[in-house]
Amino acid sequence: MNVKRVETKRGARVRVLEAGSGAPVVFLHGAGGFLHENPFLDELATRYRVYAPELPGYGESTGEELLEDMLDFALHGWDVVAALGLERPHLVGHSMGGMIAAEMAALAPNDLAKLVLVSAAGLWIPEHPIPDLFALLPHEYAQVLFHDPAAGAALLTGGLDFTNLQALADFYIANSRRMATAGKILFPIPNRRVSKRLYRVAAETLVLWGKQDRLIPPVYGERWIQLIPGARLVQIDAAGHMLPYEQPKAFVSVVANFLG
Repeated sequence: MNVKRVETKRGARVRVLEAGSGAPVVFLHGAGGFLHENPFLDELATRYRVYAPELPGYGESTGEELLEDMLDFALHGWDVVAALGLERPHLVGHSMGGMIAAEMAALAPNDLAKLVLVSAAGLWIPEHPIPDLFALLPHEYAQVLFHDPAAGAALLTGGLDFTNLQALADFYIANSRRMATAGKILFPIPNRRVSKRLYRVAAETLVLWGKQDRLIPPVYGERWIQLIPGARLVQIDAAGHMLPYEQPKAFVSVVANFLG
């Protein structure tokens, strides 16, 4: 992936991964941000022009002080689309990114082509409470995020040498910065009442879920398609919450079949 930097009208400076050719696809990441390796983006870029912006507070992107509530996050998403010079892109959002993409689609229903929500946060079912991600220590994330926790832990750390104290400190500092941004819309629970606004979504919508998602169970996928007119649900086996990372080829195959 190539790296591009854009500045929004509000002054956020955003690092964007981009590659490929064809119809524009904007991919919005989850609370953990992008990992060292993102093979699903490379695979997606063989079919589309992919733009994957990092939220302020993640990586080299700055301007997190501009984001205070859900409306700020949704408008920031459209500001990034404008800064990239895109018109009616496909929106694909994973986890927290799915929550933001859904808000964007409800806010400006005619400004996107199709919508893909992957293991999306944003809803709350009292009978199926979601584990508190902010109560977990970083080394505990893999247990709830991945179908295969051992493989997931290796992906999350990117081969980090935990005997290197400086590298370990940098990892924890970056994680604290990411989670501080994510906490603005996910803490204490990821419910900013998007369910009240989903009737406005006009884009054709695909909801994707890992069958073994232990963070946000598949019952939430069923709720999304009940709330978005005409939405359809596809579940992928041998995948947890980090579906795009655990099953990148299956993920891209289903997404490409939907986007066309």
